[in-house]
Amino acid sequence: MPNVSITPDDVARAAATIRGRTHRTPTFSSRSLGPGRHLKAELFQRTGSFKARGALNRVRALSAKERERGVISVSAGNHAQALAWAAATEGVDALLVMWASASPAKIAATRGYGAAIDLEAADPAGAFARLEELQEQTGRVLVHPFNDPDVIAGAGTVGLEILEDVPEVDTIVVACGGGGLVTGIAAACVPHGVRVIAVEPEHSDALALGLAAGEPVPLTPCTIADALTAPFAGTVAVEVCGRLGVEVVLVTDDEIRVGFRFLYERAKLAAEPGGAAAAAAVLAGKIEGGCVVSVVSGGNVSTDIASAILAGR
Repeated sequence: MPNVSITPDDVARAAATIRGRTHRTPTFSSRSLGPGRHLKAELFQRTGSFKARGALNRVRALSAKERERGVISVSAGNHAQALAWAAATEGVDALLVMWASASPAKIAATRGYGAAIDLEAADPAGAFARLEELQEQTGRVLVHPFNDPDVIAGAGTVGLEILEDVPEVDTIVVACGGGGLVTGIAAACVPHGVRVIAVEPEHSDALALGLAAGEPVPLTPCTIADALTAPFAGTVAVEVCGRLGVEVVLVTDDEIRVGFRFLYERAKLAAEPGGAAAAAAVLAGKIEGGCVVSVVSGGNVSTDIASAILAGR
């Protein structure tokens, strides 16, 4: 998908498409995080993450014939839930490819929205291969979790809300898996003079590798943040983030755990580990800026993982 450009107008059109169907999530200041620091509580979005925005924007763009074919995608869980929800609201059949070690809670939630699930793959890389196989077999329409212009434009509406709620923002910090959210936010906000920083786990740094190489680089992700385990960054993310000057900061799993505990104990936000990555980078002193907004997206965490992190295990 070379030479794809996501513009502020694309994001504005997505905002009009999903308005009234998704939540407008709050942004609030956090003195505990530091002066001039804010949190965008996107974990309060439908299905628990920003993914609902892009999934709905893409599903609503389907033609009548595409709706009849149904949709398919691959996900660790958040996009799976979002696409299952979006498809159900639009009366479209959905099949989600996940993998055997995916979060049982996220699998159950995806089924709860009415989607069929394929669990034949053992890991993220295998799931993407399985996706290609099933797409060819079924003829379903692919709604890519992070490498689709409509999905990315929908995700970018998070950035529009930040610009409206915190007009003095100079830096937005965004956790990154395959790069869809940070790309959409960058497309919406960099033209307004806002610096956008992607935060990746140090052993799941798909965007950093892609930007360095100028193209997606496959990797085997390893992190506590299962939402950030894309086995490569999207071609759109590599191109657009490279052109817009998006920076990448890496955090350790221990730093993510610290961020998780901070959000739970001080901000009263029950985020999942991936949702805590942006705040973790700020807490670790890795982010500079006068007015900084950290996006907290992802509230789909099992009680076992949450209790273990809160107990310091």
